[in-house]
Amino acid sequence: MTQDGGIDALVVGAGPAGLMAAEELARAGRRVLVAEQKPSVARKFLMAGKSGLNLTQDEPSGAFASHYDSSEMRRAVASFGPAEVMDWARGLGQEVYTGSSGKVFPLTMKGSPLLRAWLSRLADRGVALRTRWRWHGWDDGAFAFDTPDGPRALRPAVCVLALGGASWARLGSDGAWAPWLAGRGVPLTPFAPANAGLSVAWSRPMAKVFGQPLKGVRLGAGALHSRGECVVSAAGLEGGGLYPLTPALRTGAPLQVDLLPDLDTDTIAARLRRPRGKASVGQWLRKTLRLDPVRLALLFEAAHPLPTGEALAHRVKALTLRHQGPRPMDEAISTAGGIAWPGLDDDLMLRACPGVFAAGEMLDWEAPTGGYLLTGCLATGRLAGRAAAGFH
Repeated sequence: MTQDGGIDALVVGAGPAGLMAAEELARAGRRVLVAEQKPSVARKFLMAGKSGLNLTQDEPSGAFASHYDSSEMRRAVASFGPAEVMDWARGLGQEVYTGSSGKVFPLTMKGSPLLRAWLSRLADRGVALRTRWRWHGWDDGAFAFDTPDGPRALRPAVCVLALGGASWARLGSDGAWAPWLAGRGVPLTPFAPANAGLSVAWSRPMAKVFGQPLKGVRLGAGALHSRGECVVSAAGLEGGGLYPLTPALRTGAPLQVDLLPDLDTDTIAARLRRPRGKASVGQWLRKTLRLDPVRLALLFEAAHPLPTGEALAHRVKALTLRHQGPRPMDEAISTAGGIAWPGLDDDLMLRACPGVFAAGEMLDWEAPTGGYLLTGCLATGRLAGRAAAGFH
């Protein structure tokens, strides 16, 4: 196994967290090598930006931080939150704008121009990048890699691990690192899908609305609620309105759907007292409650046989949809679980591995889509990189 010399700092993983860590290390004068197992870098970042790269959410810091599920993550984004992310993008020559929902995007909408500018700046600062380098743990204390040129072993002064979670394995986040860290005594929380679709065993009549959006509804599961839309698919439901509910849905909480969130039960009950005449039940409900075909199909699906009167009004306001849990983890946008917080110090260094830090989705946290995930990865990468740069 060949030993590479001259490397002062190693970053394993070239996603947003890893590249941010590399930037901080290089800024501090460290000689940095970034090792990435895929043929190209930041694949998940680029995939997320195909329909518009949502960098962050433009909202007050307290409101922004409340979307993270741990005090450690709230601390990280407090020092690198929406304003800092926007300034960082502008520093790379990428002007940003805020949409009507508060989501922040580059003016180009794409991730590739920002990534090219970022990689150019890293190269100017002396950061070396190696692709197709797959880390497979430690060998006699050295970081061991399989590379196109054969095995390599590195013994850097410091290392930042930024290998991602365990979703979208084809893009690099395969969770293969978990047993290697566990073997070194690092405490781990089992991976679980986050920001995931929902598996539902639909009856045959639902096929007529597959691929159509369920919108104008309020969704709930346990103590969590979301006002947004999702899409009905052959496998179940998928979409941003559903993702914030994943923590409760993972535990088996049923999905509650308010089909008419802007109307109260009494108003709906009054409308349902209108005579039906010769219209079918479906025609009557569509006209009386102004339900579109998707909401109407869901009502028949989840409330069959339909009650009448006030009982039907209550069902419209709180329709219970049974399900089979979130879609498989590799289909999820992100994952919960990973390195447990007690295994890290305040600088994100692994207590069991002095000089080794971790960042991004390797850590046990989750947050909704809408820029929170990317900001969290950038913030922890920055924190870990700065701490690693100062480690002696």
